[in-house]
Amino acid sequence: MQLAVSCDMLVDGRHFLSTVPPARLGHKALAVNLSDLAACGAEPLAFTLALALPRADDEFLAGFAQGLHALADAHGIELVGGDTTAGPLNICITVFGQVPAGQALLRSGARPGDDLWVSGTLGDARLALEVFRGTVTLPGAQFESVRRAMELPQPRVALGLALRGVASSAIDLSDGLVGDLGHVLERSGVAAVLHADAVPRSNVLAALPLALQRQCVLAGGDDYELLFTASPARRDAVQAAAARAGVAVTRCGEIVAGSGLRVQDAAGAELRAVWRGFDHFA
Repeated sequence: MQLAVSCDMLVDGRHFLSTVPPARLGHKALAVNLSDLAACGAEPLAFTLALALPRADDEFLAGFAQGLHALADAHGIELVGGDTTAGPLNICITVFGQVPAGQALLRSGARPGDDLWVSGTLGDARLALEVFRGTVTLPGAQFESVRRAMELPQPRVALGLALRGVASSAIDLSDGLVGDLGHVLERSGVAAVLHADAVPRSNVLAALPLALQRQCVLAGGDDYELLFTASPARRDAVQAAAARAGVAVTRCGEIVAGSGLRVQDAAGAELRAVWRGFDHFA
């Protein structure tokens, strides 16, 4: 087996809002790290936690621990160490996993002719953020639905495991579809055609203006779904892997020779708008 290690930091005001319930914050802090393991097809083993808090707060810690350990229990892993200190609220988790030697899903394996797939639906987390910002208004039940997507992402660990030997490359969608796809294209030395309106989205998002839909699904971030490539000959195997994992997958583009990304609408016309992923230093 090979060891898979990932470290992800969440900073108050940068990666989450102060309005998030502590239990949901605990869940998300671990989920975003498990998503990295899912993207390489690794089985989770354990994790550490480094936590900075403005002050000792028993109520916050009880909720945070409940959400954190509930997700850890769901994946059969333990908190095995870490550190705490006073400071601005900052959560840093390092997660450890294992994968059979040579079977890890990498960003560098995409080849011309491969299909481009995504799991689940994209864009709801960004839509929730726009509601918090006041640029979009949603009825209560719809807002709770997209808020849940933002605050309680589900790491696709089972899908990542099922895609070993099937997918040619993979990455998790943390900073937006266009930006994260760019990492795969760069590492693989290929280009892609992305069919923007084929990217799956929820019924809530699909009822809103098309420009907003595209912004949310292409550059929204915080989705924590898997983006992966696979040979067209493996389409049945991809669907079988998705069925075993209990996650829907959608084909939304193809890998081609060259460099760069072309984004097309449903009619095949190229979209000229510029979408960028989340910039942690902007």
